[in-house]
Amino acid sequence: MKKYNITVNGVSYDVEVEELGVSEVTSAASQAAPKAAPKPAAKKAAPKPKPAGGAGAVNAPMPGTILDVQVKAGQSVKAGDILCILEAMKMENEIVAPADGTVASVSVAKGDTVASGDVLVTLE
Repeated sequence: MKKYNITVNGVSYDVEVEELGVSEVTSAASQAAPKAAPKPAAKKAAPKPKPAGGAGAVNAPMPGTILDVQVKAGQSVKAGDILCILEAMKMENEIVAPADGTVASVSVAKGDTVASGDVLVTLE
């Protein structure tokens, strides 16, 4: 047994801890009382439906600097095509099209600084 003095929120407690070997730990764990059933997870909101005929606005997932814009207004894109490259935390992040569509507008240019959530490209 090891004795410890632990202070929590300004209240001091004397605690005794028994050291168990590996084989003792597994047998003690198997003899432990069953745990209470976990609480059910909170219901998640239903996913937002994508607009028909396109993906809508493509937003910046994090703040950073636009290193390159690889699309132009009117250009047709497929899901997964690279729209632009965003540098954030010294990493280059490819921002891709979430769905097939046509580029309605490009809201950023090379060298622009963007905040999280800023619209980069709009698809229709």
